[in-house]
Amino acid sequence: MEFNDSLAMGMDDFTDHEDMVIPNELPMMAVRDVVVFNYMIIPLFVGRPNSVEAVNAALAGDKLLMLLTQKDATADDPGPEDLYNVGMVCMVMRTLKLPDGRLKVLVQAVSKAKVKKYIHTEPYSKVRIKVLPEVESENNDVATEALMRTVREQTEKIMSLRGILSADLMMIINNIEDPGRLADLVGSNLRLKIPESQAILEEQDPNKRLQLVNDLLTKELEVSTVQAKIQSDAKEEMSKSQREYYLREQLHALQKELGDSDERGQEIDDLLRKLKKTKMPKKVRKEAKKQIERMDMMHPDSSEATIIRTYIDWILDVPWKKGTKDRLDLKAAKVVLDDDHFGLDKIKERILEYLAVRKLNADTKGPILCFVGPPGVGKTSLGKSIARAMGRKFYRLSLGGMRDEAEIRGHRRTYIGAMPGRILQGLKMVESNNPIFMMDEVDKIGSDYRGDPSSALLEVLDPEQNFEFSDHYMNMPFDLSKVMFITTANRMDTIPGPLLDRMEIIELSGYTLEEKVVIARKYLLPRQIKENGIKARHMRLKDDTLQYIISHYTHEAGLRNLEREIGKVCRKLARKIAEGGKGPYAINRNTLTRYLGPPKTIPESELETLHQPGLVTGLAWTEVGGEILQIEVNFMPGKGKMLLTGQLGDVMKESVQAALTYCRSRCGDLGIKDDYFDKHDIHVHVPAGAIPKDGPSAGITMATAIYSAISGKKVQKRLAMTGEVTLRGRVLPIGGLKEKALAAVRAGINKVIIPAQNEKDLVEIPAEIRKTMTFYPVTDMDEVVRLAFDGSKATKKKK
Repeated sequence: MEFNDSLAMGMDDFTDHEDMVIPNELPMMAVRDVVVFNYMIIPLFVGRPNSVEAVNAALAGDKLLMLLTQKDATADDPGPEDLYNVGMVCMVMRTLKLPDGRLKVLVQAVSKAKVKKYIHTEPYSKVRIKVLPEVESENNDVATEALMRTVREQTEKIMSLRGILSADLMMIINNIEDPGRLADLVGSNLRLKIPESQAILEEQDPNKRLQLVNDLLTKELEVSTVQAKIQSDAKEEMSKSQREYYLREQLHALQKELGDSDERGQEIDDLLRKLKKTKMPKKVRKEAKKQIERMDMMHPDSSEATIIRTYIDWILDVPWKKGTKDRLDLKAAKVVLDDDHFGLDKIKERILEYLAVRKLNADTKGPILCFVGPPGVGKTSLGKSIARAMGRKFYRLSLGGMRDEAEIRGHRRTYIGAMPGRILQGLKMVESNNPIFMMDEVDKIGSDYRGDPSSALLEVLDPEQNFEFSDHYMNMPFDLSKVMFITTANRMDTIPGPLLDRMEIIELSGYTLEEKVVIARKYLLPRQIKENGIKARHMRLKDDTLQYIISHYTHEAGLRNLEREIGKVCRKLARKIAEGGKGPYAINRNTLTRYLGPPKTIPESELETLHQPGLVTGLAWTEVGGEILQIEVNFMPGKGKMLLTGQLGDVMKESVQAALTYCRSRCGDLGIKDDYFDKHDIHVHVPAGAIPKDGPSAGITMATAIYSAISGKKVQKRLAMTGEVTLRGRVLPIGGLKEKALAAVRAGINKVIIPAQNEKDLVEIPAEIRKTMTFYPVTDMDEVVRLAFDGSKATKKKK
C-alpha cells in the first residue's frame, strides 16, 4: 500500500457543490480497479463505446455522471449484476480526446448515491439513483477524537516507514476535523482491495467508517514494521545476487497472483509430476520432494541450485523399482547359449541351474560369478549371451587400471563435478535394476592415495550386504541384490583374498585344436565373411586348412589371433572381388602364403628336439594358457658352483635348490662319490631367456634333468612332467592341469607325469585328450625316476 499525495492535494482544492441539485436519473459509467470516494478529483481513461457515450451524454446535459465500480475488473462488458449498487455522482470537469480514439476525463466527486433502477443500457447505461447525503458530526466526543488522533498517528508512521512522509499531506490530514472526511481521505490513498474500499464507501456512519480505516491501518502498520525490520537486518549482508533473488521472488509472487505461468514454476511442476510417476522407496521419494522444494526457494542462477537440479535428475532417473522380467524357459535359454558358444558346458550348466532356482523361488539373490581364463576364450561375450538367454539388459564395466574408490562409490556432493559411481551410472544407462553387470579385468585393479577400489567392491559383490549399497553421491541405499554380477580375470593370484572369497570361480581353459576348428567354422568365419562384404560362395576353405592356420599362424589359448588371420584372408578376397574377380577362390596350404605370408610359428611337435641326457620337457601355466618348458642341465669340472640362466624367478630358483638337494641325497643310486658335487659346477638353463619364468610346478622336471645329466641316462621320448618337489623327494600338487595337458597335445606329447593329488582334476580334461594321452600319477621322485628312465611302474593311469 502507498499514499498518493497528489490526489490528497487535489481534494483540498475541491469545489463545494453541496447546494447543487442532483437529478434522479443520470448516465452511468463503469470503472475498474478503483473506488471513487467523496471529495476526490481523479483522471479517467475512457475507451469502451458504452462509457464514451455515457460521458458524451453527461457533457450534453448538466455534466453529472454516475460512477460505479466493477466487481470483476476483467469483465469488458459489465452488466448491472457485475457492478456495485453504491457509487459516486461526479462532475466532468475536463475532457481530452486521444489519438487512439479514447477520452481522458477529469472528474470531481460530488455526492454518494445508490442505484435504484437501470432505465436502459444502450447506447449507454442510464440509472435512477437515490442520493446518500453525507452525515456530518457536529461535536466529536472523546472516543471519536481519540480514534481520529490514532488514525493520524498511524498514517504518519506508515508514511515514515515507507519513506514518503510529506509535510503538506500531513498538514491536510491534521486540519480535517470531520471523521467521515478523514476516513475518505485516508481510505482513498490506501491501495486496498476493491471489496475493502467498497465497504468503506458504503458505510454511512462516519465513526464506523473511520473505525474500518483504523483497523486496516493497524494491520498495515504491523506489516510495514516487520518489513522495515527485515530490510534493516538484511541490508548490510544483501549482495547483488540476493537483491536480484528478492526481486525475482516478488515477480514470481506477482505472476502467481495474476495467474501468469513462468518457466521456473513450469520446471518445478514437471519435476513433481515426474516424481509422482516414478516408482521408488518412500524414503527416496521424501528426499526427492524435499530437494525439489529447496530448489524452488533458490535463485535459478545460483551454483547450488544447479547442483541440486543435477541431484534431483539422478534420483528420478535411477531405476529404483524398474526391471526386466526374466525369461525362465530353460530349454529356450539352453538353445540361446548353445547358439552363441561352443563347449563351455560348466558355465552353461551353472546358468541353467540359476534359472531353475529363479523359477522355483522368485526372491533368490543374484549369483556373483567370476570367469577366470586366458584372453580370447569368450569370457565377455559369454556375459552378453547370458543376458540374451535370460532376457535381461547387459552392461560392461572395465576395472583394469582403476585406482580411485570414487569410481565405485561415487563422489560426495560437496565436490565440484561430483557424480555417482560407475555402478549406478551403469544401472541408469540400462534403465533396469536387474541387469547382467559384467566387470572385466577384476585381477588388474590398482590402488593409491585416492583409495582402494577392490575394498569398495567388497560391498557390491556380497549378497549379504549389497541390498543396501550406499553411493556417496546419492547417499541413499540402493538394492543391488537383483543384479547378476559377473567378473572376469586372467589369473586368480592377483585378486585380493577377501574379494575372491565372495565370488564363485568358474575357470575357462583354452580350446583344443578340434574345438578351435569347430568354432572357426561355426562362428568366426561367417562373421568375418559378413563384415568384409563377401559371400560364402566366394571361397573354399577346408577344415585341414583351418587346422594349419591354427597351428602355424597362431599360438594362443583363445581365438582372437585366429579371427584376425581369418579376417586377413577375407580382406584379400574382398579386394580381388572388388577388382572384378568372381571366384570361388581355393584357400589351402599351397595358396595360404599369398594371403597370410610365411608361417609365424612352428608347432612343438614339428621341432627337432635333441634326445640326450640332461634334457627334460616340463609343462608350465601362463596367463595365455599352457606352455611346454625345456629344461637343460649340464655338469662341468669346477668348485661346486651353480649357475642359473633363463630369467628364473625366486620360486623357480628355490625349486632348483630343492631338486639339487634331492639328487645329492641319491649319490649311491647315481653311482657317484660324495664329493662329486664339490668338484663340479652345475648349469641349469631354461630356453626362451627373454621371457621371465617362475613357479614351483617345474620342481620334478628340474630334479629329473639333474638326475639325467649326472647319470648320463636319457628320458623317454614324448614324455613331459609337472609337479612340485620337496627336499625329501615328495611330489606336491600343482594348478592349471587342463591348460598344461592342452599344451602337451600341441607339442605331440602322449605321456605326462602328474602329482597323485591332481588325479581328481583329470575329469576336467576333454574326453578326446584323455583318449590319446596317458597320465601317470606319482607321489615321490623315486617313482618319477623309474617312469622317466625305465618306463616301468606298477600302476599307470590312462584317462
